[in-house]
Amino acid sequence: MDIMKKILDILADEFKKAFVECGYEEKYGMVSISNRPDLCEYQCNGAMAAAKQYKKAPIMIANDVVAKLESNKIIENVSAVNPGFINFNLSSAYVADYINNMSKDDKLGLEKNEEKTVVIDFGGANVAKPLHVGHLRSAVIGESIKRILKYAGHKVVGDVHLGDWGLQMGLIITELEVRKPELVYFDEKYEGEYPKEAPFTISELEEIYPCASGKSKEDEEYKKKALEATLKLQQGYPAYRALWKHIIDVSVEDLKKNYGNLNVSFDLWKGESDADEYIPEMIDILNAKELLHESQGAMVVDVMEETDTKEIPPCIVQKSDGAALYATSDLATLVQRRKDFDPDMVLYVVDKRQEMHFTQVFRVAKKADIVKEDTNLTFIGFGTMNGKDGKPFKTREGGVMRLEHLLKDVNEAVYNKIMENRSVSEEEARETSKIIGLSAVKYGDLSNQASKDYVFDIERFSSFEGNTGPYILYTIVRIKSILAKYKETGTKADDLVDGILSAGNSSEKGLMLEISKFNDVMENVVKELAPHKICSYIYDVSNAFNKFYHDTKIMSEEDKVRQASYIKLLELTKRVLETEIELLGFEAPDRM
Repeated sequence: MDIMKKILDILADEFKKAFVECGYEEKYGMVSISNRPDLCEYQCNGAMAAAKQYKKAPIMIANDVVAKLESNKIIENVSAVNPGFINFNLSSAYVADYINNMSKDDKLGLEKNEEKTVVIDFGGANVAKPLHVGHLRSAVIGESIKRILKYAGHKVVGDVHLGDWGLQMGLIITELEVRKPELVYFDEKYEGEYPKEAPFTISELEEIYPCASGKSKEDEEYKKKALEATLKLQQGYPAYRALWKHIIDVSVEDLKKNYGNLNVSFDLWKGESDADEYIPEMIDILNAKELLHESQGAMVVDVMEETDTKEIPPCIVQKSDGAALYATSDLATLVQRRKDFDPDMVLYVVDKRQEMHFTQVFRVAKKADIVKEDTNLTFIGFGTMNGKDGKPFKTREGGVMRLEHLLKDVNEAVYNKIMENRSVSEEEARETSKIIGLSAVKYGDLSNQASKDYVFDIERFSSFEGNTGPYILYTIVRIKSILAKYKETGTKADDLVDGILSAGNSSEKGLMLEISKFNDVMENVVKELAPHKICSYIYDVSNAFNKFYHDTKIMSEEDKVRQASYIKLLELTKRVLETEIELLGFEAPDRM
């Protein structure tokens, strides 16, 4: 048996063969998972479609095919049902054989993909500002997609792509001069080395930016000074470059800590500033292709295509005053990424409201050959995380909530649930609540399709029941507990059985069938870059396991061979669940 083949494909092959042997085209042999699991596990509706072509009653076609399949070793309980459906189950011996082969494969049967180089752009938090709830989705979704693609065998480079350039830097420098005019950075006659220590803390920095931003909106002179400071910085003025480096270093240290709490990491800590040196080359490329033209003083590229059903405005590459824009930076970054990585694919995990911007950037990049013709540029736009009122998630006071405060609130909710049972020490409960809290946040987010808005509900997400991260972890912990008890008996399952035996009851087979879907699910997850499909799958596996657990006396089973088979099945279930939560970006504790 070819383990890399999906169960549905194996079944379809058997049905196609049967249709052909009966004189019908093989295209009618497609099978699907039954939408009536109370009646059967799988179904084939090909006879209904074939009826018209062969001018025959569908039930007659179905009966012909069923007759060919009655002695099939893979299929059992096959029957034709009016008006022409074919219902059937997968052989218990076959599904056991299938998942035993799965367990021997290091990727659980997922076919290896041809390696491609993928760069993931996480849409970038701004330096000098704390991470807030608006940054959650790009971090969580991007991290999961990065792990999924690596698991599929690709070389993946994650770039945080910080907002570290432009007016915000000029504003911070201007406000620092107001507050600390004695600093050497503001002494034009100073010629020594600039200090290695930053003249501010992250807390000061986070307070300086909003203050400066507010002032610039009310004071024209202040804003003018900030624009001048921005220009001096971008032209390489050493004092401002030294200050800017301090801003970056202090911010990145804090960002690494906060992203670390989310179990999110990056291969690159690049920013918009890194693309600056590539802008002249990018402009030269556009001019060489004669794509740039003037429009109302600005330099633009037309990107509208004949097939467009709505207007796609020209992409503005330079403003009338020569200033760079987001499009300038993003196009220059693509020049840089082609030189550094020559990627086959570049993914942007950003707010879905930026879709038009990326449509324009991608079209310019393709027209100008800034990227190779076959480079896949993909926009993964995510929806908004909302509060229970359906509006973007805020603090009780109505402000934007810091990400670290959100995590703290979730951890506290989980801690209180753990302490209701008082089965562990307070210290262990605190540590465990961080692990479970992270699963609540990540699963709560990732179980929704990325493009959809969703309601962040701490009470629901931190529940140990229902479709939640803690429920998945509770299932894994339950399996760990049974395996630990079995180990204490001193028996080794490997000494008694080579693998998992055919199912003895329907819930055991139900669990096996869910596990067997792994490579089918993962193939879809990789193709569609859809972490929510992992969530849906592990929820089904967890439910199937818990039903099996309640229906089966695992530890008191007197048939030791049968018991060893149960243990093997539990080990595989645990491996499947742990593999999947690793791809979602969290882990399971040993106890809950």
